Amino acid sequence: MEGSIQFIDALLADREPGERLDRDGDAPPDEALDAYSKVVTSVAERVPRSVASLRVRRRAGGWEGQGSGSAVVLTPDGFLITSAHVVEGASRGRASFSDGRELRFEVIGRDPLSDLAVIRASEADLEPVSLGNADRLRVGQLVVAVGNPMGFSGSVTAGVVSALGRSFPVRDGYTARFIENVIQTDAALNPGNSGGALVDGHGHMVGVNTAVAGVGLGLAVPINQTTRKIIAALMREGRFRRAYIGIAGGRRPLPPRVAQAVDRTAAVEVVEVVPGSPAARAGLQREDLIIDVGGSPVVDANDLQRLMVSEAIGQPLTVRAFRGGELVELTVVPDELPS
Repeated sequence: MEGSIQFIDALLADREPGERLDRDGDAPPDEALDAYSKVVTSVAERVPRSVASLRVRRRAGGWEGQGSGSAVVLTPDGFLITSAHVVEGASRGRASFSDGRELRFEVIGRDPLSDLAVIRASEADLEPVSLGNADRLRVGQLVVAVGNPMGFSGSVTAGVVSALGRSFPVRDGYTARFIENVIQTDAALNPGNSGGALVDGHGHMVGVNTAVAGVGLGLAVPINQTTRKIIAALMREGRFRRAYIGIAGGRRPLPPRVAQAVDRTAAVEVVEVVPGSPAARAGLQREDLIIDVGGSPVVDANDLQRLMVSEAIGQPLTVRAFRGGELVELTVVPDELPS
């Protein structure tokens, strides 16, 4: 009878068939999790230690207000990465960590045109995050967002990469550009998540959460070779230098005869030339169709934007363009984009 009762008890037990019990009669914690949950819980156990909650006091003219956001530890001695808009108008603030510490920080540098900023916490002995490479991400891949939405520190949300290669418009004064290859995810983001970490299933940071684009839609600035250069420059110099030639333009399909001659399907049409700019000095004109700059083909404004790196400042670049059906070559010497 006793054996039958034990058998009945086993059948009625609230566990899956074949599940082992530990000494207290419960299933071992790891066995109660599926593969997805194991990945997310592993990230949730490690990454929040590297994510801080920021509080800043902003000043603009006679206006003063408070802001909040998140930041991620880059180095043990106190460098953190965050979103430029989180620390806009601020030079210092306080960073709170999951271990209860609250440290003062100062803003080392901001780059509004990539929406990245670097801050440094005082008296720090911090645990840095491991940086990944967003260029290796695939649509459908699991990602986890870690931050401090609505002031709730150490919050973790999970989802997938829902799209790659998005462009996100940003502006700094009168200068506008697009952040390229932005990561789109359905991991829930809310106010306060900005500046937090988007990590892959191995806990490697692949993006900096930057915006809530709609219900169930979040965007993150990718961590890749380009943004690593920006971050390094902000840490060293407090700014990131960009080249500037002074045109506004957009993609335009090339006429079939021209397209066949230059082996291109499109070019950048110049719609405006800034007076006194490098482009104006070089002789570029409205309606010119730029097909390459410095030997690199350009088919849209993003291609041209990618070439405007600090190494191009002050260096002569050959610009090939079609004007009135004729191919012309001009030499432009980019200036540094004013900050």
